[in-house]
Amino acid sequence: MRYDDSPQPPESADFPAPAGPDRPWFARRATLVVGVAALAPACLAGWVLTQVLTGGAGPERHDAKQPGPVAGAPVPGPASLPPAAPAKVPAKGPLTGKTVVVDPGHNTGNFKHTDEIDQQVDIGTNLKECDTTGTTTNSGYMEAEFTFDVSLRLREALEAQGAKVVLTHESDRPWGPCIDERARIGNEAGADAIVSVHADGVSAGNRGYHVILPAKVKGGGADTSKIVEPSRLLGERIASNFARTTGSDPANYLGSGTGLVIRDDLGGLNLSTRPKVFIECGNMRDAKDAAQMTSPEWRQKAAQGIADGIVAFLGG
Repeated sequence: MRYDDSPQPPESADFPAPAGPDRPWFARRATLVVGVAALAPACLAGWVLTQVLTGGAGPERHDAKQPGPVAGAPVPGPASLPPAAPAKVPAKGPLTGKTVVVDPGHNTGNFKHTDEIDQQVDIGTNLKECDTTGTTTNSGYMEAEFTFDVSLRLREALEAQGAKVVLTHESDRPWGPCIDERARIGNEAGADAIVSVHADGVSAGNRGYHVILPAKVKGGGADTSKIVEPSRLLGERIASNFARTTGSDPANYLGSGTGLVIRDDLGGLNLSTRPKVFIECGNMRDAKDAAQMTSPEWRQKAAQGIADGIVAFLGG
């Protein structure tokens, strides 16, 4: 396109050259105005279409669905992303500053690892098998399933009271741990209280819970002299709260109706240096007790009763 000092408009397809040199200037200007007028609607239509496609036309509407990102548009940077959720703040409660170890009895994988769990370990006073399979209900509900479920519920209840809770094993462990390792986990954690969760497997008609306390033993790596009394207090607190929360009665087949039994043959107690008890929550071979233990609602009550006993023991 060439521009010079002549009054002629530049030649182009949109602005054709005048027919002759004598054409008046105003006629030539009229031609230019008509051409621009012809282009204006097309330009306006293109602008409107562009605004609609890019979401730029009209005021923002909060009652309409906002368009998604346009292909090829830059990804928003970190400054435009919503803030990350704050980290979970530990609960404050009567157990704040306390450590509780929860020991889910047995392991669902023990049935597939009988050679491993049959190995002998030193419990101070003698040798004993590493672990056992545990019992089941008549319908096949495993003690290890029950103990792990109650232990998870117990952990949640204790953490709600401010406690730091350590489990002796998680569900991804194929078998065990052995009874000496379970005791060592509690000792190394410096636990203020330890409870091992179990269920019994005796003949039908025998019903109720009981809490097992450590006897006074000393031999090899076992010395319970410092934990006998605090463990008894822990057991008494758990027994009374468990009965109140679950509505269960003390065992009718041992403990003389007290719900408390003393034993010297359990490695988990003999090797503990921290206050520790076992609780047998009921008899899985009795239909009435089994019906309770297969109920999620009852297992929640069992966990809460144990937790309440621990809170009472630790001075809550």
